Amino acid sequence: MAVGKLIIFEGLDGSGKGTQTALTAQKLTERGVDLRQITFPNYASDSSALVKMYLSGQFGDKPDDVNAYAASSFYAVDRFASYKTDWGEFYRSGGLVLSDRYTTSNAVHQCSKLPPMHWDGFLNWLFDFEYKKIGIPAPDAVIYLAVNPEVSQELLKERYHGDESQKDIQERDHEYIARSRAAAEYCAKMFGWHRIECTCSDGEKQWMRTVEEINAEILAQIEPIL
Repeated sequence: MAVGKLIIFEGLDGSGKGTQTALTAQKLTERGVDLRQITFPNYASDSSALVKMYLSGQFGDKPDDVNAYAASSFYAVDRFASYKTDWGEFYRSGGLVLSDRYTTSNAVHQCSKLPPMHWDGFLNWLFDFEYKKIGIPAPDAVIYLAVNPEVSQELLKERYHGDESQKDIQERDHEYIARSRAAAEYCAKMFGWHRIECTCSDGEKQWMRTVEEINAEILAQIEPIL
């Protein structure tokens, strides 16, 4: 049986993952590529119940109130359920799957709860847990959308129209976001993720590159994988 391709879009909250996943899917579909587009957490599924409880603050009002290993298990179960009930058969029959977030999000967001000296041990555990123990597929490529945390926070303000109460416990914690950025940069370098710089700067002001510019670079990066 043929095995498909799995491409992940990763980055901080507000980095444009959903936008770029959808636009890439659109561009490839127009070229006649048969694909599936998925996103995590899968909030439409009962499998995301623990994720929703965690993000809404039911286990504590700060991300660090749930340790890296426990939180990782919430997200991993959601991915397992999605793979078994939704896209697994399509992938195993040779299909292309584009995912907005994946195991890589656990790598970024849960590493940030640990001292850097413990990152390698956690990452070894994480990838063994999800890709081998649970048995979901490892990605063929990870597109990392690198955005300065200050810029991503401004984008989140626009998303929620300035209403801070709509943010989850991770989005509200600026220190946690900065730590997640450091973890993301470490993972991108360590695992060879395709790093796309999404912000521009003139020394004082920073702003996002256009969606079209970013997407053109993404398509160029994934072309050899298709």
